[in-house]
Amino acid sequence: MFGLEALDLARIQFAFTISFHILFPAITIGLASYLAVLEGLWLKTHNDTYRDLYHFWSKIFAVNFGMGVVSGLVMAYQFGTNWSRFSDFAGSVTGPLLTYEVLTAFFLEAGFLGVMLFGWNKVGRGLHFFSTVMVAIGTLISTFWILASNSWMQTPQGFEIVNGQVIPTDWLAIIFNPSFPYRLMHMATAAFVATAFFVGSSAAWHLLRGKDNPAIRKMLSMAMWMALIVAPIQAVIGDFHGLNTLEHQPAKIAAIEGHWENKGNEATPLILFGWPDMKEERTKYAVEIPYLGSLILTHSLDKQVPALKEFPPEDRPNSTIVFWSFRIMVGLGFLMIFTGLWSLWLRKRDTLYTSRPFLYLTLWMGPSGLIAILAGWFTTEIGRQPWVVYGLMRTADASSNHSFMQMSITLILFVVVYFALFGAGLGYMMRLVRKGPKTNEGAESNHGGPGQKRTPARPLSAADDDGAESESDHSLTKEI
Repeated sequence: MFGLEALDLARIQFAFTISFHILFPAITIGLASYLAVLEGLWLKTHNDTYRDLYHFWSKIFAVNFGMGVVSGLVMAYQFGTNWSRFSDFAGSVTGPLLTYEVLTAFFLEAGFLGVMLFGWNKVGRGLHFFSTVMVAIGTLISTFWILASNSWMQTPQGFEIVNGQVIPTDWLAIIFNPSFPYRLMHMATAAFVATAFFVGSSAAWHLLRGKDNPAIRKMLSMAMWMALIVAPIQAVIGDFHGLNTLEHQPAKIAAIEGHWENKGNEATPLILFGWPDMKEERTKYAVEIPYLGSLILTHSLDKQVPALKEFPPEDRPNSTIVFWSFRIMVGLGFLMIFTGLWSLWLRKRDTLYTSRPFLYLTLWMGPSGLIAILAGWFTTEIGRQPWVVYGLMRTADASSNHSFMQMSITLILFVVVYFALFGAGLGYMMRLVRKGPKTNEGAESNHGGPGQKRTPARPLSAADDDGAESESDHSLTKEI
């Protein structure tokens, strides 16, 4: 069917499940740190706006965290079911790294998550804040181990091969492999930026529908400060990451650039747009800027960038895909920087919360961080092909011996179950976002206690039972 084989379906299934999964940890990482900042600011300033925002976003965090855990379980099982040869070859490295994540990050998160979500009136303020901070640290530790494992697959070091299996010889070299620091910083920063635009988009939604209060304004203000500061930092990290990739995975860079061959001693141009054709071995309709490719990738005007024709055809990544996925990521990155700069200009003019064009842009930029993360992930993983462990094991040699029919059935089941389960979860999370934070306008909120009316701490009790939208919700939906 469509010229696909069992291996292709296994790759599609893994890409599908990990694309769903990566969205939840990205928001979890950003929201956990955001909650820690909110609670810390409330404890320091006693401004109830921070407390209201904490309770609002903690419900969304809980739903997102749960979906992230469920979707993450599938990834571990797939290593054994669909990629058993890879597990047999490299399991002595990837297995311990994932175990370290469970023993450190997962246990840390599990130990303090209950206190964070349900202990607001049951423990002291200091202990509750400590629990929130520990959950935030746990999400970053989880990122550390996951990226260590994946980065080792990109730039493997600290091992030897004995009887067709990888044997670790230097765990520090394995963990801190050449690409790991750049990929860790790039992913963690991406999570913060994605969360900032998620929060900012939520605030823009409420401001556009006429719900203007200190909590909504604080959401937008904090989100835009994060975008203004972190988005340019992400661009700098991306530049260093690109230089590292050029050194260790030059074929990936050549595919990203759609660069097929060098001409004499000429500097490499930057191809802004075009259509890399893998069969014809050229980039059609190329729009080039002379010298800029060399300037960006080698920081010089005379050095050349490796070209795809310098590598055997069987060792070339699919340039058609990574060329465009990379440009989607970079294009969204520039839009994020522009949004942050625009917010600063409006803030100085005291129109940040009233400029409807800006609010509409912020609203539509809500999913931009997550889309950029997916585009970057596709660039990284497809750009590594045809290797599952770069230079050591090909993807074609890593899959289990399943039939086309078996992979077709499981892929269809995954698609149906994922869209049903996580579609419902995402829909519910958006209902929570549309409700907005509850503010008390100076009155001490009543979050429970003996003999007191309380708002249930369970996230599933936080949304309206009928899920109805207000008339202004419908009006805004029709307007956009």
